[in-house]
Amino acid sequence: MTIRDKLHDFFTKGKISMGFGKTLANITDDQRVNLPVSEIARIREDLDYYSDLFADVKFRNTNNQLRTRKLSTLSITHQAARKLASVIFNEQVTVSVADETIDTFVNSVLTDNLFNLKYEEYLETAIATGGFAIRPYVEKNNKIKLAWIRADQFVPLQSNTNDIQSAVIVNRTTRSENNKTVWYSLLEFHEFDGLSQETITNELYRSETQSEVGQQVNLSAIDAFSDLPEQVVISDVVRPSFAYFKTPGKNNKSIESPLGIGIVENNKHVIEAINNAQDQFHREVKLGKRRIAIDGTLMKPQTAHVGDELNQGYPIFDPDDDVFMQTGESKDGKPLLQDLTNDIRVDQYSEALQVFIREFENNIGLSQGTLSTDATKSDKTATEVVSDNSETYRTRSSYTTQVEKQIKELIISIVQLATKSELFDGKKAPLSVDLVNNPLEINLHFDDGVFVDKDKQLEDDLKVAIALLMPKKRFLMRNYGLSEDDAQDWIDELQSEAPETDGMSSAQSGMLGGDDGGNDE
Repeated sequence: MTIRDKLHDFFTKGKISMGFGKTLANITDDQRVNLPVSEIARIREDLDYYSDLFADVKFRNTNNQLRTRKLSTLSITHQAARKLASVIFNEQVTVSVADETIDTFVNSVLTDNLFNLKYEEYLETAIATGGFAIRPYVEKNNKIKLAWIRADQFVPLQSNTNDIQSAVIVNRTTRSENNKTVWYSLLEFHEFDGLSQETITNELYRSETQSEVGQQVNLSAIDAFSDLPEQVVISDVVRPSFAYFKTPGKNNKSIESPLGIGIVENNKHVIEAINNAQDQFHREVKLGKRRIAIDGTLMKPQTAHVGDELNQGYPIFDPDDDVFMQTGESKDGKPLLQDLTNDIRVDQYSEALQVFIREFENNIGLSQGTLSTDATKSDKTATEVVSDNSETYRTRSSYTTQVEKQIKELIISIVQLATKSELFDGKKAPLSVDLVNNPLEINLHFDDGVFVDKDKQLEDDLKVAIALLMPKKRFLMRNYGLSEDDAQDWIDELQSEAPETDGMSSAQSGMLGGDDGGNDE
């Protein structure tokens, strides 16, 4: 820490200790934050839809008594977000950097942080809420770790651009003090000057009300934050230390906001229609059990039988039987026996649900039958299924553009962090790279297997390879998922096992690995 940083810490701590710290009701009250309060509220509500947190249903029963019950839902937001996340990003995605040393280091960091697994999980919530961020940092053991930041924890400091270069990251914790729950909010301000310097300021706030940020206190109030500096200035960087993912498309709820907008915001009415239809159907099934009204005298037979010491009379109903309902005695002297069971409107509710779900699919860019029921889909060929998924594929392409942007920015942030010796407890930095004059060449490969008819691809590629228009190595890598080294091993083994090629065409000989098979690259 420089002398300037130490002086800043000293005066800041003294000011806060004397009670001159700031008080914030909302994060947007800080003058550095230029974002509408409605954006914060929107994201929190979107998270409720994703988490299936809805108000209880109020109703009046037959006796006109006010009752409440839980809403029965389909968790459609979670289903849609999970489906999109799985086709956009999965464990088959690979990341590579042209420089071998940097590539090895970056992939070791990603592997150590279970990157592919965690990314798909956080992408799922981002699809519902509009975005999320990732921030690399150096742990005490000098390892680079990744902090995953949800949309409700990430607030940009400017609202006039789609390229967020400064933001505040919110980390909330709770403690019990004097038998009372207290909320602490660590605000981590990242301010990038747009050129080569990033200033990180840590501020801690205490509140006895969950809805407020509260009064600023010293970082030492929480043991976990006591070692954090009040402010750190990182120089010679090309971008901020965080990387933000924004869902594709314009934020039509707040035009000037740089934040993305998720699949919930423009579809709340459809989601509510789906939930209402599901709730009513579930209620009808629950209340539609078999009921038979019977004369009260049938419930209390008068004739006693031998061995009936209690004189109860026989026969009696099973104690677990709830089909028969006593309604009193019949006035005409004939025992009452009337079936009160109503038919359950399965077809009507099912069709209504499918209409709403198909509307939801259209609105969020999913192909018909992705979430809705398509009885004919199981009988379709692979080519027809690929064709049906065309809408999902186009939507996926829009998302992967944003995913690729974020991951490339993250890798740059990891690499520039790995060049700062002052962050590694006095040890030598793992990397030495001039990112200004030598920008990284980063490549991402997304697996398109879900949208490709593999049999058709193999057939087409085989024709191209036989025509000597595709290298044998590329044919094996593309159709059998082999690495470049494994594909070369296959070719070498084929060459060693190939029979005499007399009488074979040059194309056939080439496919066996002969010299006439064309270039390997």
